[in-house]
Amino acid sequence: MTLDRRNLLKLGAVATVAGSALLAGTGTAAAAEDLPPVPGMLGDRRANEVWYQLDEQSLFHRAQEIQDAYAVLFPFIQQNAPEGLYAKWRELSREPGYPGNYAEFVKPIEQPLRTLSKLQLDNFDRFYRWDHEGLVNAFAAFGQGILFDPRRVAEESEVHTMNGNPPSGYHFWHSIQRAQMFLDIDRHRWARINPLLGFAWALQSIAKPDHRHVNPALPREQVRAAARYWLPRTPAQLDRDFQSSPYPA
Repeated sequence: MTLDRRNLLKLGAVATVAGSALLAGTGTAAAAEDLPPVPGMLGDRRANEVWYQLDEQSLFHRAQEIQDAYAVLFPFIQQNAPEGLYAKWRELSREPGYPGNYAEFVKPIEQPLRTLSKLQLDNFDRFYRWDHEGLVNAFAAFGQGILFDPRRVAEESEVHTMNGNPPSGYHFWHSIQRAQMFLDIDRHRWARINPLLGFAWALQSIAKPDHRHVNPALPREQVRAAARYWLPRTPAQLDRDFQSSPYPA
């Protein structure tokens, strides 16, 4: 499996926030003041950086522990879920034994899931600790494709968003997050982030952003309407939502 953003973001990724606050730009952004300017960058500086650094740590400058995690995770998925982890999760989630059957299935990859969880949550905390609204906005910008980062021109991936139209990586990421929750890997953290995943998926399903050129933001009321539905969702409710593929029902 090639390690690029379209596969990385499949591996990994809040309390309810009022839609009006979400889009009014009221979240704190103190960390952005300390980030150096990037000529040609478009969109929120801090949101660009959180996704850029996730790529840096997980793709382009991987620590040995991340390499080791991939060396276990990818072969396990390829051997035990040849149709893809999402397809396996979907199959097991429809059986009476769920979630125990899925927890048993993913138990052999508990350690790499712990490694990836730490990497991803540390990265989110680096830029959005105590700022849930800011993190919501970062996921919203990601889904709409309104973050343009010229530092990724060599990879032909200047827009921070989920690759692919339809963006199937959201389904894989949900499967990973549910595995982490059922194995009690930062369970409460991922239960809070899981609705943001659905929110970004919904926005990208509407926006269908270009992956190399900045995209216009969706109408504010459309984003608010999506926020009202997705942000209060529980992981169990999101299990039902993610039965739909490639787009929300």
